[in-house]
Amino acid sequence: MIDIRSISPDQPVRIIIGAGDQDWPGWIPTHREELDLLNPADWENSFRFRRADAFLCEHVWEHLTETDGRFAATTCFRWLKPGGYLRCAVPDSHFPDKEYQQMAKVGGPGPKTHPAADHRIVYDYVLFSDIFAQAGFDVDLLEYCDEQGRFHYNQWSPDDGPVYRSLLMDHRNQDGIIKNVSLIIDAKKPA
Repeated sequence: MIDIRSISPDQPVRIIIGAGDQDWPGWIPTHREELDLLNPADWENSFRFRRADAFLCEHVWEHLTETDGRFAATTCFRWLKPGGYLRCAVPDSHFPDKEYQQMAKVGGPGPKTHPAADHRIVYDYVLFSDIFAQAGFDVDLLEYCDEQGRFHYNQWSPDDGPVYRSLLMDHRNQDGIIKNVSLIIDAKKPA
């Protein structure tokens, strides 16, 4: 359980869900043991009567089944303030790189530091957007590949939620060559 009561009422509540090693300034990192997307009691005990301004979640949703992903989207919607948002990134099923797809695939080997053997789904932009739209969010696609493998980028700022595995931030993307990206959305709760 996390305790947001110590955050001043005039400070935004910005939570990283499934933070791993991420620790961004202005964001509270959490792990599954304290804020499980599938355990409503964790959320109730953590937030009580206060809602979050923003959630950030990088490469977590692919570890859930589609059904669990839809449940998790509904949970996040419930605990966001009106006008709040969830920035969420997952591996992109349309990214045209065989090595990338080998690492991202369901049951794939994944890197040693982050086993992908428990990947349950690899999303495309249509299904991933629907997961959040059905929960009530307005969805903006920030980065994604279409069915032909063409990469699409819509301007976004890391100040609103940094995503390391992105065109902007990943050190592997150099000299105009895209080696690693994510399917990234902003899911906004209507005001």
